[in-house]
Formats: sequence, structure tokens, C-alpha cells
Amino acid sequence: MIPSPARRVADPDDPVVALFRDVRERDRIGRDGVFIAEGLSVLTVLLTRSSLETLAILVEETRAARLPVLAARGTAPLYVAPQDVLDAIAGFALHRGILAAGRVPARVPLSALPPGPLRLPVLIGLANHDNVGGIYRSAAAFGAVGVAVDAGTAHPFYRKAIRVGAGAPLMLPTYDAPNDLVPALAAAGITAYALTPRADAAVGRTGLAPRSAFLLGTEGAGLPEAMIQAATPLAIRIADGVDSLNVAVAASLALHGHALQHGLG
Repeated sequence: MIPSPARRVADPDDPVVALFRDVRERDRIGRDGVFIAEGLSVLTVLLTRSSLETLAILVEETRAARLPVLAARGTAPLYVAPQDVLDAIAGFALHRGILAAGRVPARVPLSALPPGPLRLPVLIGLANHDNVGGIYRSAAAFGAVGVAVDAGTAHPFYRKAIRVGAGAPLMLPTYDAPNDLVPALAAAGITAYALTPRADAAVGRTGLAPRSAFLLGTEGAGLPEAMIQAATPLAIRIADGVDSLNVAVAASLALHGHALQHGLG
């Protein structure tokens, strides 16, 4: 299928680009199920490595001819605009010059997890979009089956989370982490490891179950104590005098440790 020609936009109030208007102040998540992807690397993931629906693409007009990946957009309309119009539409100086809008997928229930060995990071109350995006990126790098997210975690389809995650939220399934998380994981034959510095068992010194989930709490407070007690506590050993690791770094180490034992899949 030959994509339709690009349409030039000269007026930032043109209704055809309403999806992209004021993306910094009016992130679409939670409003109408639309996500905004920014930059060439994320656009490439969306068009070539993701099954998600692309609704529209907006590009600075001098760049469009230098982006062969746009040939993979299918039926998604392409709009081009001068830089000043693009900035006025987005509501900030859009140095990357590329925005795409797509449809947020529904979260997948834990009951739909595939059989066999797997690793799954589970995010509990993570409010920082950078950390959420970073964990998705590590999950993709270390062959995780997806990422599970609870109701208190920042939305993984927020524009910054997608960008920091190098587009990984567009590739990996997002599973729903229910209130009865540890029993739900056990019902799927998965061992839940609660990442906490207080644990005796440690990554790199402990055999990890083939089907493992790594529970990751927000920075500072960490995981709820009841969740730690319900799961298998697991630590990452660090030098004395250092309080803790960034949660995205801790996730990377746990996922890498599991991959060393059970392969990347």
C-alpha cells in the first residue's frame, strides 16, 4: 500500500493536528486513550517493531524527505509543518521535530502470561516517569515477557516514559498488577521476589526460579511491608555507606541476573 501524500499545516490551530496540540501541558493519557511518541528512534520503533495503531504523524517539513521510515506508516496520515508552526502546535520548542500519536492498548491480565521460563518486572507505586521508562527499556534488553504495572504507578504511555524507554513501552505487553498480586502470580506458577536491601538472599548468589517476577517499589518508601512478607525477599548487595540503588538500576540487575541463569529467551 502506498502511503498518501503529506499534508502541509500552516496554521497551528488547524483541527487536523488537534491530537498534537499542547502535548506538554495536556498529555493525552487518561483523557482519550491516545499516546504521543517523540523523536526518530521512538517513531522507528512504533512503525517497524510495534503492533500498536498509529493515528497520525507530525514532522518538521524539511525533515520529512530524509525519513525513509515514514514509508512504513501505512494508512496513518502524515502532516508536515514549518518549525515555528510545529513549536506552536506542541506548545514548546520541539527540537526533535517529530511527533506521532497512537492508540494506548489495554493492559493484559496476569492470567494471559505465557507458559515456560519468564522474567517479569512488577512496578508498585512508581511515580517517576523516567524510572518507569528506564525499567521498560531494561525489560526489553534482558528479554522480559513484559512489564506489570499497578494502579499507583505513573502511566508507561506518558510521552516522557516512552522517550526514556527508547520506545520499549510500545513493544512490550503491559500487564495489570492486581491488588492480590502475590497470590495471582503464584496461581500462574511464578515466584514473586520482593526487591529490598534487608533480604538475606541476593541477586548473583541465589538460584532464581525459572518463572520469576521482581517486585519494585517506589524510591524512598520501597515496597509495602505486607508485600515483602508475602513474597520472597531479594537484595542487591552494595557497598557500605550507600543507601540504595535507583529503582531502574535495581530492576536491570535483577533482570540481568535472571537472564544469566535462564537465558534471554
